Amino acid sequence: MKKIAVIFFVLFSCCAFAQISKPSAGKIKHFENFSSKFVDARNVDVWLPQHYDVHKKYAVLYMHDGQMLYDSTTTWNHQEWGIDETLSSLMASKKIRDCIVVGIWNNGKKRHVEYFPQKAYTALSKIEKETVIKATRNNNQSVFDDSIQSDNYLKFIVKELKPFIDTHFSTLKDQSNTFIAGSSMGGLISMYAICEYPQVFGGAACLSTHWVGIFRTENNPIPNAFMIYLKKHLPSSMNHKIYFDYGDKTLDAMYKPYQEQVDAIMKAKGYSTKNWVTKFFPGDDHSEKSWRNRFYIPATFLLKR
Repeated sequence: MKKIAVIFFVLFSCCAFAQISKPSAGKIKHFENFSSKFVDARNVDVWLPQHYDVHKKYAVLYMHDGQMLYDSTTTWNHQEWGIDETLSSLMASKKIRDCIVVGIWNNGKKRHVEYFPQKAYTALSKIEKETVIKATRNNNQSVFDDSIQSDNYLKFIVKELKPFIDTHFSTLKDQSNTFIAGSSMGGLISMYAICEYPQVFGGAACLSTHWVGIFRTENNPIPNAFMIYLKKHLPSSMNHKIYFDYGDKTLDAMYKPYQEQVDAIMKAKGYSTKNWVTKFFPGDDHSEKSWRNRFYIPATFLLKR
């Protein structure tokens, strides 16, 4: 029962009620209830490295579940990604270019509907849609508490948040210096973002991507819908980088066969080790602890000097 509760909270809550983070390295500019005409207002934490200089220009990494990134003392499970420590270390050792991170807080109950790739859902048949919408969690609560809103969530990031960040911070605005990352459902929406806005995002990191979309594999049309979507919309391998990974414990135990299908699509679309990585981490579970331990890999891959 305890394991089920943990899985439920990681995917659903991800600390919707977290307090303001205090980083161990660098500093955070906190924007409370950032308003939008596309989605509900939410908090945004912009992390700046220790020696942030307005006279320099910085690459930008947009990350989902922003309240889980910097400070384990404020999160529901007392875990964090350790983004500030990892990126500070990588920048200090000149392994990555200078960057800032835009941590976008999730929206609690609407997290699933904002992170679920919308066009893959709309491509389902009527019967398949009805099956998906009726899906429940391990505690028998509905997975979808509202209509799917990922298209509007991405519009919020691209049309409202990015212009604000580029106006108020010293950023490199071009596609080659703009990245997006997340885990689980955050991995899905990161994949969706680079497919929908290839002119905006030059790279995406998708950790423990929740290819099943709901919480079962039997009679589940979602993975196939994602594969069909990727075959049609995967951006050019000429100017994009994409990172995937997965473990084999808790929810990650479901991902291997689907990630292998994605890998085949990547190869068919011309991706190689120069612009695509998929890594398997035996023993890793579906948690911030696991993602923290390996975040340096996608960070180095995307932001390499």
